[in-house]
Amino acid sequence: MHSGAVPPVCRIFQISSGVLYDSYAGMGLKVNGVNDAQPKETKPIESFEQLARFENRDAPVVTMFSGGLDSTYLLLRLQQLGFTNIHAVAVDVGAPVEEESLTKHAAHFGAKFKLLDGREAFVKEGVMPAIRAHAMYLGLFPVSSSLTRPVIARLITDYAKEVSAGLLLHTANLSQNSLPRLNNCIRRLGFPGQFGSPYPHSVVSREKKAEELSVAGLTIMSERKLSGDENLWCREFEDGPLGDPEGFCIPEDAYQWTRRHEDHPPQKLTLRFENGNLVSVDGNKFPLIDAIAFLNREVGKFGLGRFVGLEPLSTDDKALEIREAPAAAIIMDALRHLEIATLETKTLELKQQLEQKWVREAIAGHWGAKCHTMCEVAIESALQGVSGSVVYDIDQSRFLPCSIVAQNPRYIRDRDHWERAQQSLWRI
Repeated sequence: MHSGAVPPVCRIFQISSGVLYDSYAGMGLKVNGVNDAQPKETKPIESFEQLARFENRDAPVVTMFSGGLDSTYLLLRLQQLGFTNIHAVAVDVGAPVEEESLTKHAAHFGAKFKLLDGREAFVKEGVMPAIRAHAMYLGLFPVSSSLTRPVIARLITDYAKEVSAGLLLHTANLSQNSLPRLNNCIRRLGFPGQFGSPYPHSVVSREKKAEELSVAGLTIMSERKLSGDENLWCREFEDGPLGDPEGFCIPEDAYQWTRRHEDHPPQKLTLRFENGNLVSVDGNKFPLIDAIAFLNREVGKFGLGRFVGLEPLSTDDKALEIREAPAAAIIMDALRHLEIATLETKTLELKQQLEQKWVREAIAGHWGAKCHTMCEVAIESALQGVSGSVVYDIDQSRFLPCSIVAQNPRYIRDRDHWERAQQSLWRI
């Protein structure tokens, strides 16, 4: 190489949505040859230090606010940094919402509280596809926050755009899959300002957060030992005494839907489906949102529908989570029985493969991506004609089918008759 020559560099080119991206230049060029430079993808907020460098402290800031320890502590830090126009926004996805308390806590730090209703959107866009896909991670536990995050992100991003926010913040940390889910969703929704969570690179212990909030006048936060997430489909909790998978004790008072207050006599429940969709329980036609609430009560009162499992993080390290989801447990069990009763075995095998791909895409926050959409369309197509009812015997130890009636059955009802028919065919 002669003196003054530029050393060779490795350049990686990718084509995405008709744009050729040059990793070295950090910009995109139109594939048709017309120069159309685009800025490199904005890095999300990942620390309080980044927030401290934000210059316009009077511009609207929108935070995803649940009233929990992490989101309340974020309000404290924003106030300390001098932000004057804070919007603390919650989305109702079926968990109890104490609007008066949340309004008071937000106002304590100079923030305006806003509650958005996401229940119907969550059921339609999250729960219904999850039922069809039997959205259980490796068959162990129902996915939950993976289903709510796209709805929450969309509603709050729309709100942030309406108020012309320069910052959109959430509170996910490195040990939560919600971090990539929310960032991916906000990015796809085209939020024009900066977004992210300060917690990935600003690690603050729960004890420290509670202590600082107590000094600021919110002592109730010091009583919270578990980190939790709840919606109308599932309740999940983690951290605190549940941090170590090799030795943990689940406090009984952590459960709500499956806590047994008294002994209940055994009972029967009938679930009816049409084309893979739950349409009635015990002969009563419910909207799905009401059917879920009913089954959470009727199945949960027996202490059924509890799950323990390790969830993989983006690094493939695993974190322990505890869940309760009685309605999810029995609905997906009933649908699987009807699928087996109706579909060819090879169709079932392919559907189960697509289900786990659907789940992995959902966990990664790839809602709306082509792979996720392809899986969803194929799964819904497979369920056409999967109709019928399943009757359950339920007691303190289990729920077990005592009747499976498919509208288009492949099952044998009389084995002797079937064997004679098969023998007749063999003779021909």
